[in-house]
Amino acid sequence: MLHPDTTLKFVNPIIGSGIFANEFIPKGTLTYVKDSLEIELSPAQFNQQDPSIQAVVDKYSYIDENGHYIVSWDNAKYINHCCQPNTISTGYGFEIAIKDIYPGDEITDDYGIFNLEQGFTCECGAPHCRKRIMPEDLDNLHESWDEIIKPALEEIDNVQQPLLQFLDKSGLAGIKEFLNDHKHYKSVQNLRFNKEKAYVLNGFYVNKT
Repeated sequence: MLHPDTTLKFVNPIIGSGIFANEFIPKGTLTYVKDSLEIELSPAQFNQQDPSIQAVVDKYSYIDENGHYIVSWDNAKYINHCCQPNTISTGYGFEIAIKDIYPGDEITDDYGIFNLEQGFTCECGAPHCRKRIMPEDLDNLHESWDEIIKPALEEIDNVQQPLLQFLDKSGLAGIKEFLNDHKHYKSVQNLRFNKEKAYVLNGFYVNKT
């Protein structure tokens, strides 16, 4: 679920549409929560779709830590990539504003976190654009992303949180643990899907024990 103070707008013919802030969204605000209404496809379910549907899923989904394709039921699927985004995914099942977002600002995320199956050329225009976004970015950059996420998490109780009510119990417990003791921080690397540590049961990946 996407933050309510946002709107979908056309960006340009190359990028298409994006998500923009209608109101001030301060650092530490949850901007997206993976809720129970999200469309979730296992690899087997994805492979059963027609190629035209697979193309849509490829464009608008991300792959979670369980290897499933997640397609947002609302406008969250239109959030664009930026190598210096103003929001970022976390290991807790939500995205958070890592800087103050002002009305009219486009809300962006870093796709390098999303278990990419192949790389893509980036033209986001950020001063430190990586030019290529690669599947190994999560392994190579998670420590720097963690250092950006932690200060934002510290602000969670200091700002309004319209999406907090939609976060699952494990996410809420994880936030509480972190705020009580920072050693309990859950790294963004926990979003990494590892096929070597999973097997398929009834079409779904299951972690080996």
